Amino acid sequence: MIKLIVLDVDGCLSDGSLIYSNDSIESKSFNVKDGLGITTWIKMGNEVAIITGRKSEIVKKRATELGIKHLYQGVRDKDRVLKELVESLGLKFYELGAIGDDLNDYNMLSLVGRSFTPKNGVKEIRELVDTVLNYNGGDGAVREMIDTLVDENDQREEFLSVWI
Repeated sequence: MIKLIVLDVDGCLSDGSLIYSNDSIESKSFNVKDGLGITTWIKMGNEVAIITGRKSEIVKKRATELGIKHLYQGVRDKDRVLKELVESLGLKFYELGAIGDDLNDYNMLSLVGRSFTPKNGVKEIRELVDTVLNYNGGDGAVREMIDTLVDENDQREEFLSVWI
């Protein structure tokens, strides 16, 4: 049973676009269905972590909005951070699901019990993961991953009962 999901940001939670204003203000777009899936996953008593290679105040704000307690930004060695997190939470790697889309996610995805990539993940990641999702990053891929895990965990009724 998956108890912790690990999310990459650019290319998974967002479409991977980096948009800057003339004042060098960064903006990102996030999918509300991903957000609802994440908050529901947490309300069911599960854990969520973001491990991302870039640093962004926008990501910090989004994590706070969604109730994500485990946020790691500016991470070059994602598998090292993941190992430390797993140890601190007392979990086993087979209890983890993760989504990533590019080469910097490769080692992290190799460790977890269930690995996913958005439809537009790079070739090497698509060949590595257990599941290539039907949606692109930023377009509902994270929600599709959560829905898959909820069904595999046999938690659909519990998932629905949070809202219905």
